Amino acid sequence: MATTDRQNLLSDAQPMGNISNNSNNNLEPDLEAAGQPSILKQSSHPVCLIFHFLFRIGAICTYFFGTWFTDNFVLIFVLCVLLLVFDFWTVKNVSGRLLVGLRWWSENKEDGTTTWLFESRDPSRPLNPVDSRLFWTGLYAAPAIWTVFGILCILTFKLTWLVIVAVALSLNMANVIGYTQCDKDAKQKWASGFASNMLGGAGASGLVGGLMSRGISRMAGSMF
Repeated sequence: MATTDRQNLLSDAQPMGNISNNSNNNLEPDLEAAGQPSILKQSSHPVCLIFHFLFRIGAICTYFFGTWFTDNFVLIFVLCVLLLVFDFWTVKNVSGRLLVGLRWWSENKEDGTTTWLFESRDPSRPLNPVDSRLFWTGLYAAPAIWTVFGILCILTFKLTWLVIVAVALSLNMANVIGYTQCDKDAKQKWASGFASNMLGGAGASGLVGGLMSRGISRMAGSMF
């Protein structure tokens, strides 16, 4: 009886390997559900993403909280302008190229006219959605905040502070207009290139030839 009972107990028991596998399988969903990686870890260019917001947030904080530390308007003005210039250069030349694959600049011709030039990434190279979303959010959010500051200056009759707001809006809107037009230009180039590949050259002849051959084979099959 003792031998029989021992055999029954061993046969009903689950192997140790199965127990460890089941426990690991149960732990994996818990580890995955514990939390997603941070935005910086999801970003392809975390340092660039930080500097995309660093200078503009610094300028906004200096403007809003500067009077808490000093009454010197000239000092606040100089700090804000410096931060705004650093932000303009960083967004125009670095973060736009790395985060969304776009770059714009303007050239003055001899006749006095200004020409806008755009560069864009290869459409076959996908963008990081986190980088793209945060880039456009920061690009449009900053001038919206400065617009609110300008309205408050008018309502409170602090017209001197409008000088800082005017500088901020001019620099921020230059990047907004430049990158908006650059993005439209990139989409138009992608659409025209896609259409030319589909409708022109060997691609079009292959597409039309395939359709014609299928139609002829179907007609021959129905007739015979």
